[in-house]
Amino acid sequence: MTDQDDVALIEACRRGEQSAWRALVQRYQRLVYAIVRRAGLDEHAAADVFQTVFSRLLQHLPRLSQPERLQAWIVTTAKREALLQRSRGMRTVSMTSSAGDEDEAPEWDVPDQSPLPEEALAELQQLDQVRQAMARMEPRCRDLLGALFGSDGEPPAYEDVARRLGIPVGSIGPTRARCLARLRTMLE
Repeated sequence: MTDQDDVALIEACRRGEQSAWRALVQRYQRLVYAIVRRAGLDEHAAADVFQTVFSRLLQHLPRLSQPERLQAWIVTTAKREALLQRSRGMRTVSMTSSAGDEDEAPEWDVPDQSPLPEEALAELQQLDQVRQAMARMEPRCRDLLGALFGSDGEPPAYEDVARRLGIPVGSIGPTRARCLARLRTMLE
């Protein structure tokens, strides 16, 4: 079900298909959570916003006039709910300690009071689109691109990637170029 586009998923949700709803929530959960956390909310407030966004989506699903614009609707709703939650939080502050050990002095996550920059939202949307396109790619390309670009820090040596994926070192560069071209096409 995760390979379906948003319009098909919405239609399936309207027919009451539970698997379609699960796929829709799974597709956008990271985006919603990232927007909310970028707003400076703690995990408890983020969970509240997450629940509100998908509850509203469920309510609006029958009346959603432009299903192809679902991602924009979700981003806008998440942003509004995060800002509303943050303004409520200024009256009552929920503090979450990041200390893992009882002997450590707690470090508190304090919300950032600056507004959500539009560039950050655009970047989150772009990352979500790349993640969705990667999920639709054939396993060979998905595994190769994940191995080459999925790690934090230094890119891995081709020898390590070749050994892990069981492919010749000389085929990594050309295969990577073809996979990136497919990914680019999928994102256009």
